[in-house]
Amino acid sequence: MHAYVTQAYNGLGVVERRSMTWLEPLQLESGARLGPVTLAYETYGTLNAARDNAILLLHALSGDAHAAGWHAGAAKPGWWDAMVGPGRPFDTNKY
Repeated sequence: MHAYVTQAYNGLGVVERRSMTWLEPLQLESGARLGPVTLAYETYGTLNAARDNAILLLHALSGDAHAAGWHAGAAKPGWWDAMVGPGRPFDTNKY
């Protein structure tokens, strides 16, 4: 975390970027094929036993999967850090 983050920071802390790659090409409506395709994502909080507390955040405007928390050595948190985390609108203690 950056030096200006103090104990008062009640966010997610350091998070890991994860990814999944589909090796089979994706068939587009145009007939073109795209692949392999890699999806980058991050997860926050804990999935409950019923597996019904998940929220999917899409990032079409930023083009970046780093929505919240800090990557090790990063100079700033994710683009929606103020919205995701304990006690925030997307409360990781609830969802």
